Amino acid sequence: MGPGVIAPMLAKAVGDQVPDTAGLLYEPKWDGFRCIVFRDDSVVLQSRKEEDFSYLFPEVVAVSEQLPPGTTLDGELVIVGDKGLEFDLLGNRIRPRSEAGGWKIKELSEATPARFVAFDILQHNGDDISQLPFAQRREVLETLDLPADMHLTPITDDPAVAREWFDLFEGAGLDGVVCKPADAPYTPGKRTMLKVKHVRTADVVVAGWRPYKNPAPDGSEMVGALLLGLYDDNGMLHNVGAAGSFTRDNRLALAKELAAIEIGPDDDHPWRWAGDSQRVPGMQSRWTGKKDMGFHPIQPILVAEVKYDHMQGDRFRHVASFVRWRPDREPSSCTYDQLEQPVKFDVAAVLSGEVR
Repeated sequence: MGPGVIAPMLAKAVGDQVPDTAGLLYEPKWDGFRCIVFRDDSVVLQSRKEEDFSYLFPEVVAVSEQLPPGTTLDGELVIVGDKGLEFDLLGNRIRPRSEAGGWKIKELSEATPARFVAFDILQHNGDDISQLPFAQRREVLETLDLPADMHLTPITDDPAVAREWFDLFEGAGLDGVVCKPADAPYTPGKRTMLKVKHVRTADVVVAGWRPYKNPAPDGSEMVGALLLGLYDDNGMLHNVGAAGSFTRDNRLALAKELAAIEIGPDDDHPWRWAGDSQRVPGMQSRWTGKKDMGFHPIQPILVAEVKYDHMQGDRFRHVASFVRWRPDREPSSCTYDQLEQPVKFDVAAVLSGEVR
């Protein structure tokens, strides 16, 4: 197995309860970018999309060159910041262009260096060991002398310990637990692993909506996502993310219903003059480029209950799922205070393996 393309082995979501099925090994679920490191004559970093993104992370390439030739590792790229794992900082590394249009790879690699967390080994001393049982691959991985800024993920066979990690490590920015069959070979592209993630609900203000990528049969716009807000202590409504999970019929019906409370271009709206103080739903970003991400602002009078996994800073980390409307709730009552705050935990302790 030399440098090439390997479809990463994937995980299937199984809710928010850590299973105690016999034969499982448990690891923290890192909130970063999946990465396969090929170390042969040179180093190649492969993304989850099976693309070579070595050029984006020169600092990780430099560290990986210290691995023995003939080594292939599976793991996660993470950036450690003041708040634990900083996924937003990691996202900045993907399209690192300055306002002048030049690349900022070197500057960002020095300002916000990424680290590699290893959780599997597919090639050792030039030998393909990917079909060995995972428990044996882990034993081989533990014999590897990993360089600085490259870490070995903690592991346990005790579901009670895994449940403690599930609660504790969230405060370091991790987002769950991965469960791996101890006797399973590496299965590229297949969901052989299980992932357990936090599931919570919150009542939020619906302050706008973004159109779906395809129009309705009559050519009209349908709702692609509801844009969500929470009030801070000063009464400012912050954009905290979006909610999806709608059928086509619901997308069309929602667009018609929300049209009745849409505000005009000259009307006041909490996000119209947000400026640099918060992320505005309609603004272009490094992800969208020149794509039109405009949104339909509506009167912030509707409250919805949504399901989410965890927060990244003051926003939902992933797209939330719409659960139901809450006509019994006042929009002003939708504040950050209702959100469950995880206990803070030092991510350095997780990276160093000082857990149990």
